[in-house]
Amino acid sequence: MPMLLKGVGMSTSVTKAWEAMATDVWFDADMLHVRLLDGREISVPVEWFPKLRNASAEQREKWRLIGKGVGIHWEDIDEDIAVAALLLG
Repeated sequence: MPMLLKGVGMSTSVTKAWEAMATDVWFDADMLHVRLLDGREISVPVEWFPKLRNASAEQREKWRLIGKGVGIHWEDIDEDIAVAALLLG
């Protein structure tokens, strides 16, 4: 459930990092991109993840969501990434 932050005359909904869920994953030459359930897209350097960096394009494309989207798993290279970790940097 989103947390509310109250400011002077304004409230803003903030999604907690550990509640973010992925819906899609794709790559370009240097970046891992993740689309979240709330519509946001986040991108991080593939360089951060040596197993993904060294994987073939075919291996990178063979991912599945785990925990209803709280994480991403690549069976062929034994890699798991939590969406919350991507959001926190």
